[in-house]
Amino acid sequence: MPIIKPLAPSDHKHWLSLWQGYLDFYQTTLSDAVIDNTWQRIISNDSNIYGFGAWIDKKGESLLVGFVHVVLHPNTWNASDCCYLEDLYVSECVRGQGVGRALIEQVYTFAQSKHCNRVYWVTQAHNSTARKLYDTLATKTDMVQYRHDL
Repeated sequence: MPIIKPLAPSDHKHWLSLWQGYLDFYQTTLSDAVIDNTWQRIISNDSNIYGFGAWIDKKGESLLVGFVHVVLHPNTWNASDCCYLEDLYVSECVRGQGVGRALIEQVYTFAQSKHCNRVYWVTQAHNSTARKLYDTLATKTDMVQYRHDL
């Protein structure tokens, strides 16, 4: 079972490697400035963006094998914040071994500690592997996302 803990400044190199894998999975690229800004927000004590890493011990070395990023935000339907699980990525070499589940369960614990009213996320309809896990951890809603990028 992985050890889940908040991402720290010293994790940058390992996180960056996984982050690139995540971007590759979604066939997208981001500028170095955006990636740097994202990292700074994750490790900042003054941000509403939080990151957690999943670590496993392999041959005496601690390896970062997954991460999750969440954003806490107010909403108009409750008096408490929502927790948006924005990014979740697990290294291919450990998929199916409970790392994704452990990361999501950490998000639930974290959101409860922050008195959030819910945790929610979106995924691509064809991401069937991830959706099998999500179906065991949350309720799929009938909402459809529309987006207009600015």
